Amino acid sequence: MTRSLLRSAIGLALTSVILTIIIFRLNSPLAAVFELSVCAGLISVLFISTISLTHPLTKQEIMQHMKDRLARFWYLPVIIIILGVILSLMQIKPVIKLPAAESVKDVREVIWNVRQVDLLGQMIVLLTGVFGVVILFKERLKK
Repeated sequence: MTRSLLRSAIGLALTSVILTIIIFRLNSPLAAVFELSVCAGLISVLFISTISLTHPLTKQEIMQHMKDRLARFWYLPVIIIILGVILSLMQIKPVIKLPAAESVKDVREVIWNVRQVDLLGQMIVLLTGVFGVVILFKERLKK
């Protein structure tokens, strides 16, 4: 709702913290931990560090950037619509069977023994964030 990117990133972090509290209150501590660590933590830090590394573009640079982007990615909406239709027509069965909520009480047990795929996904997201920050700093040093 604000035009300031920094305020928007801070607002995203605060919204994520509020959502984390709501998720904890709904007795889902595992989801709350992931929300807090990834959304309120990693994503907000990435946004704020990226905002601090950017400089405002002129109107001519913005228009040229938009034209270049349109020329590169004009076909993506078509691909997304086609994939959406294909996936909606396919009947995909779940690969992973999840235990009942009452059967596992300890969050450590769930993270390390039951939800290993989720843990792998979170590690990939964190490493991607670190890689992105490294690339941003390399690009800034080159300029």
